[in-house]
Amino acid sequence: MDLRHWLVRAVDAVDGWAAEFGSVAPHPSQTIDDSAFGTAFDEFTRRLRDNYPFFHPRYAGQMVRPPHPAAVVGYLSAMLLNPNNHAREGGPATTDMEREVVTQLAGMFGLPDALGHLTTSGTIANLEALWVARQARPGRGVAFSVDSHFTHARMCRLLGVEAYPVRVDGHGRIDLDALEDLLRTGRVGTVVLTAGTTGTGTVDPIDQVVRLKERYDVRLHVDAAYGGFFTLLAGGGAVRPEPWAAIRHCDSVVVDPHKHGLQPYGCGAVLFADPAVARYYLHDSPYTYFTPSDLHLGEISLECSRAGAAAAALWLTFRLLPPTPEGLGRVLEVPRRTALRWARLLADSPHLDLYQEPDLDIVTYHPRRPTLSGVDEATRRVLHEGMHDPVDPVYLSTLRVDAEAFGRRHPDLDRDAAHARVLRSVVMKPEAEDHLDTLHHRIEELAAKGDHGWTP
Repeated sequence: MDLRHWLVRAVDAVDGWAAEFGSVAPHPSQTIDDSAFGTAFDEFTRRLRDNYPFFHPRYAGQMVRPPHPAAVVGYLSAMLLNPNNHAREGGPATTDMEREVVTQLAGMFGLPDALGHLTTSGTIANLEALWVARQARPGRGVAFSVDSHFTHARMCRLLGVEAYPVRVDGHGRIDLDALEDLLRTGRVGTVVLTAGTTGTGTVDPIDQVVRLKERYDVRLHVDAAYGGFFTLLAGGGAVRPEPWAAIRHCDSVVVDPHKHGLQPYGCGAVLFADPAVARYYLHDSPYTYFTPSDLHLGEISLECSRAGAAAAALWLTFRLLPPTPEGLGRVLEVPRRTALRWARLLADSPHLDLYQEPDLDIVTYHPRRPTLSGVDEATRRVLHEGMHDPVDPVYLSTLRVDAEAFGRRHPDLDRDAAHARVLRSVVMKPEAEDHLDTLHHRIEELAAKGDHGWTP
């Protein structure tokens, strides 16, 4: 795609449509001289340089990447009109686009009758799911693993419901025995399961928890904000298929197209298996919802104003890379393959050790040291020196893990500290595959600097 070409086409297309209504001169109160704008723009572009190269394979830190050019063109085109998808009258075209992409997302998870909409983030999407769960199971709390996203505990406080963190097993999955012991008390009405934790990318055993759903009358909510699109690989053996297939038996699921869906921030989505949950959203607005519609998107959302441009960007992207194994699934195959190959390189490395096998495309690893404190210090040094090297920088992130979790994975390590940081990399950019050997060797160089003659 020639992005410059299509950006010009986008502006021309919007201008051509607008001209059909007659010319309108810009109001002088908003007129900006090009020279004045040029000065501000020069400062603006200089400020943008204070950033990390999210587009480049040498950036292997957080789950950040530039959006697909198709999404950029779709967003810009709609943004020039600035539709608001709260109600159909705020953006008829983008409302229809949102309905279509939500149907595609629901089909991806095997939820053909799902009710849902786009949100500004996965946090808001999860909040809505737990808000509905509170309405459906009043007076009962929410259980989630201690490795789930930190916002679940925060949202429980916001909603005024009891939060029940559950311990995890040796791979970071919610512990089934501990969960069932908790469910026997009857205090829990909803269980949050994570399809890709943001720390290690671990996928909870959704298929096994589904068996407890009817027995204890609990709702199951799947937080797949980070990992949800990996369900497209479940049929090809790249990921374990059972947890993904079980999502269709859960009550709600969240996914973030602004992660592996190639979209700009913010674009999340929440889906409810039972459309009847719309009753919890019932409200009246005297100045909206005047155009014909069976159900306006604002009538099934806690948010009001939402950018129609986000729906437009996702719709255009899905026209080219639909959420199917043959479409977007081919893109997801690459980071998954990269993560598995990096795990093999780490297993053979004299200077680095794999913290745990990756479930998706987050790879966790650490410098080889005999003590937990040594691992933590070496990790800190690799992160700092890598990010501040003026010639050959590499951008990583870290994950803090406690001594017990470390001991389950590496029992021979001397646990002389309460916790330690390990290195964490999200290899979600397909370009990382061809750059992997260079990246791995660079991190090995940094880790080897502090060996001080120590031999594993």
